[in-house]
Amino acid sequence: MYAARMSRLSSESAFFVLAKAKALEAEGRDIVHLEIGEPDFNTPQNVKEAAIRAIRDGYTHYTPAAGIPAARKAIADYVSRTRGVAFAPNEVVITPGAKPILFYAILALIEAGDEVILPNPGFPTYESMVRFAGGKPVPISLREELGFRLDTKELETLLGPRTKLIILNSPHNPTGGALSEDDLAAIAEMALDRKILILSDEIYSRIVYEGDHHSVVSLQGMKDQVILLDGFSKAFAMTGWRLGFGVMNASLAEKITLLMINSNSCTAAFTQMAGIEALEGPQDAVAMMVAELNLRRSFIVQGLNQIPGVTCCRPQGAFYAFPNIKSFGIPSRVLAERILMEGGVAVLAGSDFGSAGEGYLRISYANSLENLEVALRRIRDVLTGIA
Repeated sequence: MYAARMSRLSSESAFFVLAKAKALEAEGRDIVHLEIGEPDFNTPQNVKEAAIRAIRDGYTHYTPAAGIPAARKAIADYVSRTRGVAFAPNEVVITPGAKPILFYAILALIEAGDEVILPNPGFPTYESMVRFAGGKPVPISLREELGFRLDTKELETLLGPRTKLIILNSPHNPTGGALSEDDLAAIAEMALDRKILILSDEIYSRIVYEGDHHSVVSLQGMKDQVILLDGFSKAFAMTGWRLGFGVMNASLAEKITLLMINSNSCTAAFTQMAGIEALEGPQDAVAMMVAELNLRRSFIVQGLNQIPGVTCCRPQGAFYAFPNIKSFGIPSRVLAERILMEGGVAVLAGSDFGSAGEGYLRISYANSLENLEVALRRIRDVLTGIA
């Protein structure tokens, strides 16, 4: 009945666990939500006002498929400023959320049998989309002993004649790890030598706790070989606005625009105007959010490391902790289920992000310190009962 390609698509466990947790709440259970990758902050007021103003000013109709020219220029200027490489508006495509850039880039580039290097553990949509397009996912393990960075020497052994694309995600979901400048330089050298494109998912680029964010697109010679994926969901707490963008060479931008025309037509006009305000207006709200997330990071990591049998690395960015729970000898999905059902805390299994995530949990600390304190106490009680 259904096309065979549909069997190659997979879902995201975060939404499944969220639905289950909501169902428990509807039954009267008190649940602490640490499963969904969403800031618990409000969209900045100036951004909301810009959207309301845009609606009143008539920004309620179709726009050019790649985006309103003023919005494309604002993004080009922002990326040029933050990555240190000059981009033009015709190298920007605005999409309803950042995820379509991943979808469209893979559809535009990957044919049956093409290989794509992707992180494991990693965002589940990477592998799902590669398989959907007929490509072959080639996972590279992110190991705790390396701070959940990829091993560039291992990467070199995985590159072959069919390698068409390398997917990077830094800061990283689900581990919170980040690639170093040396890592990126080594990856860039391999990509340049072999003429391999890189899709760099930098949706968490503004949520970095020590030092600056580093992008592979900033390195010499890499501008035309990188598809930079970014958006407004995480940094500006705009997950429900569905506003993202890709920055890439102009030729590929034309292909991505064709896919936009044939699928979404365009991104909502008033959200694009809000995006201009987000990039060009005051940045105080972003700074305040990151400062608060930094406090929560310290709190959750310290609390997890005080639970017998649990160890947790200090994440470098994003808002996820990835504690090691291997000492309990229980599959991470089983343990996550027990923590939800017995403790009333919704977390995700590390194995939901790939085989290398087995033995870990993903905990989003985008929640209040008060709720994190409750969650830690409940998790400790469940795990103590197991031990």
